[in-house]
Amino acid sequence: MSQATFGDDEELFGEAANEMRADVESSLEDGWAALPDADDVWETDADNVLGVLNGLNSALNAGDAEEHLRDAKKWFTMGQRADAFEDADDLEEEIGNLEDAIADIAEAGEQVGELTSTIPALRGTLEDAGPDTDADADTEDEAEGATEEDEEEEAEVDADEDESDEDEE
Repeated sequence: MSQATFGDDEELFGEAANEMRADVESSLEDGWAALPDADDVWETDADNVLGVLNGLNSALNAGDAEEHLRDAKKWFTMGQRADAFEDADDLEEEIGNLEDAIADIAEAGEQVGELTSTIPALRGTLEDAGPDTDADADTEDEAEGATEEDEEEEAEVDADEDESDEDEE
């Protein structure tokens, strides 16, 4: 191999290394861009808790971020194995940060999903808990009816006693 060819190979390798780094950086940038916007996760227009949870669950979608992360890791691994990067610590750190963000979003989505299925059941339990309002109303009606009957019986007894008293006189 001639010296000129070797120099060309080094130059080509340098270009390839720069392109790989650019591919990793581009994939990371696209990955960050694919994550949900912080305001979409924080703000809501829902009228009730279930609406809030459903909206939050929709917002907690990493979208294409996982695919972009995969591309970044692929190009990073290739460049690292080829010893193409002079300093790859910053790329490795950013890949880790994006991985953590995606994992946090996925975990939050699971928790919201659990709450979304739990809250309606909890509402039903709370609605059914405590004294039965229909039964209470029936009991009150029965008590009032009994009181009226008692009063009527007492009035009859009093009337009978009054008649007995008049007869005795």
